[in-house]
Amino acid sequence: MDFMELVKERYSVRHFSDHAVEKEVLAKIIEAGRWAPTAANFQPQRLLIVQSPDELVKLKECTRFDFKSPLVIILCYDRTVSWKRRYDGHDGGPEDVSIVATLMMLQATELGLGTTWIGSFDPAMVKRAYNLPYHIEPVVILPLGYPAEDSQPNPLHFKRDEMKDKIFMK
Repeated sequence: MDFMELVKERYSVRHFSDHAVEKEVLAKIIEAGRWAPTAANFQPQRLLIVQSPDELVKLKECTRFDFKSPLVIILCYDRTVSWKRRYDGHDGGPEDVSIVATLMMLQATELGLGTTWIGSFDPAMVKRAYNLPYHIEPVVILPLGYPAEDSQPNPLHFKRDEMKDKIFMK
């Protein structure tokens, strides 16, 4: 598939089938994230794979968004490893994780799976629910699975502003 086709085909899946994600398929998605560029190649990303029903239920304590996917990846970063900008101490961990998540989402789409970026969650609740160490920071919850037969992109998915309204040139 052409890259721009892939980019345009990917949408936020909010209705998943109950078809399990095969180990080999998950491995390919994780491998795409492994090759994501990170600041200074520090690779601070840490992935929590949640797939048991008991563990998936815990997510309901952390976010109101529940799309009943068979598997969720909680993408985090390790603050002890992430790159820090020397001018102001800005931590590049969230940006690194965002790049990792984006490549994983595109790989999932190419393989016929769907994802949804969930940024609306309580990080402290995630850390408690999954007993994450102090230095591990959750950034995004990524439900992953095969879209249900009736899954459709939100109509707003196809609405895009003109680039002329987004570009500033000097």
